[in-house]
Amino acid sequence: MAASTAVTGTAGASATGGSPLRNKHSKYHRRADGSRPSTANIWISRLLLILMLALFLLPVYWMIISAVKSPEELASFPPTLFPKEWRWSNFSDAVAVMPFWRFFANSVIITVSVVILSVVSNFIVAYGFSCIQWPGRDKLFLVVLATLFLPFPVTLIPMFDLWANIGLVNTWGPLIIPAMFAGGFFTFLLRQFMKQIPQDMLNAARVDGASEWRIAWSLVFPTARPAITVVAIFSAVGTWNDFMGPLLYLQDEKKQTLAIGIQAFRTMNPDDVQFNLLMAASILVIIPLVVLFFLFQRYFVSGISLGGFK
Repeated sequence: MAASTAVTGTAGASATGGSPLRNKHSKYHRRADGSRPSTANIWISRLLLILMLALFLLPVYWMIISAVKSPEELASFPPTLFPKEWRWSNFSDAVAVMPFWRFFANSVIITVSVVILSVVSNFIVAYGFSCIQWPGRDKLFLVVLATLFLPFPVTLIPMFDLWANIGLVNTWGPLIIPAMFAGGFFTFLLRQFMKQIPQDMLNAARVDGASEWRIAWSLVFPTARPAITVVAIFSAVGTWNDFMGPLLYLQDEKKQTLAIGIQAFRTMNPDDVQFNLLMAASILVIIPLVVLFFLFQRYFVSGISLGGFK
């Protein structure tokens, strides 16, 4: 019986034009109208994607090989594609040039604080714009979106005057406190995701006597975890790479971040910048972001895709 079933399945697969495995994966190569592209078009598309990937990875590759070259080899012409001498000591030298670990700790504290506050504040505001019905909700949301078109230089001087009058210049306050207030982009992203949650489920929880806070944190928050992860990643990357904020508000070296600390390589000897140490320090700065992205890549992709399509 098993043998006859296997033969029947094989014959059916042959009659339909291929093996079951081939038929299973052929749907991924179909166009929207159901037609299949030619093999040449598929390989041309893949070749273009590989070339674009190489183009984007070229600066990263050049940064890595420059970080392990000697100053003499780095200044030679024409440049070498592979280091003749691997100088791994550049990383320890780069850390010794500046108080790297102090700047690293400052960046971690500021980034973690901003991520937590951004997630909480944007989630609360997005919940109010998506899961609660109240008059003028959509019109007020348009005002929130309008803040995205406000250029940063326009608010630069007024915000600095505000923090100076409060007495928070040369503190971490101007870098952390704004995260307590929701931003337009993060609110939009979370709102689009949470609008997909069935209102019947929320109304059933209200009928059972659950408060809005209980519904928000026990029901909606776990459901919106992919979008919340995207907000956390974007907030972490933006805060970690922020250069203008620490440059404006932090004058004390003990409070500065890595983005400002890297400038030590340029200010120490402007006429002879050690680019190999600069590249080594840059690699150490971006490693936490790369690790963060690969750890939460699944949530990042799902949050972006589900937040943009219903």
